[in-house]
Amino acid sequence: MDHTEQIKRLKENIGSVLVGKEKQTRWLLTALLARGHVLLEDVPGTGKTMLAKSLAQSVEAKYHRVQFTPDLLPSDLLGLNYYNQKEGIFTFKEGPVFSNILLADEINRATPRTQSSLLECMEEQQVTVDGKTYMLEAPFFVIATQNPIETVGTFPLPEAQLDRFLMKFSLGNTKAEEEMEVIKRFLYGNPFQKLEPVCETEEILVLQKEVQEVFLHEELMEYIVKIVMATRTHKQIFTGVSTRGTLALVRAAKALAYVNGRRFVTPEEIKELAVPVLAHRISLQKGEGRRRPETVMEEILEGIPVPTEDWSH
Repeated sequence: MDHTEQIKRLKENIGSVLVGKEKQTRWLLTALLARGHVLLEDVPGTGKTMLAKSLAQSVEAKYHRVQFTPDLLPSDLLGLNYYNQKEGIFTFKEGPVFSNILLADEINRATPRTQSSLLECMEEQQVTVDGKTYMLEAPFFVIATQNPIETVGTFPLPEAQLDRFLMKFSLGNTKAEEEMEVIKRFLYGNPFQKLEPVCETEEILVLQKEVQEVFLHEELMEYIVKIVMATRTHKQIFTGVSTRGTLALVRAAKALAYVNGRRFVTPEEIKELAVPVLAHRISLQKGEGRRRPETVMEEILEGIPVPTEDWSH
């Protein structure tokens, strides 16, 4: 099957459950194909969990959902060695992290120790327990959620953890006509329960490999560098985007071009993804508390001329 047809089927499958979230669905698939992870930050009831579950249901993959709480231990997530009395040996019992798609629900409710146990998994796709390393099966995709308003009893993600997420974005509220469509769609049942897989994990691995071959023009590399350097010299930004962030934007732009049906990147992909890929990687100066990193990133983008060229070669 042609890759554009596979991606179209995934979009349509997820779109049969969620209304008006085409952009967020496109970004979610972009992160998956770029071998990245996503942090969804929004108030309850906007569809964060449903988006993650719909993707998992659309791909014939191993899926686990973990509700993060203050008493969640790293071993609850990664697994642990237990003594098998029948065989007289210690046996490793895998935790929910041994999956293809992991939904870390309300990740900021877990303690920093439990949060940090995800770092190795997300960056190196492996788990180390009691000195022994276990490889995670590819593809490995983490979708984490958090509520930005309710902060009582939460532990904000440190910068090192945030930097592991390829993208951070919200779903936002639906428009009036979209809200009507939601009512009609859920009036006589839940469409999610009828969702069938339209893609296998092996196909996702092929798509991920093909994304790496997407062409990026040198002028667009320079455009990305200008955006990143602007975050490092901006007077309102205390910490700018790191080199990891630069490479994250490159990977994401290539994946989005692929999702859009092309084998080469355009400036539009870079501009579309700069905020969800880079904004959570910057920290603002003290005294800029009322400003949002997303707003500052948008201002930076407006100040950098968008290059024009034939980007296919």
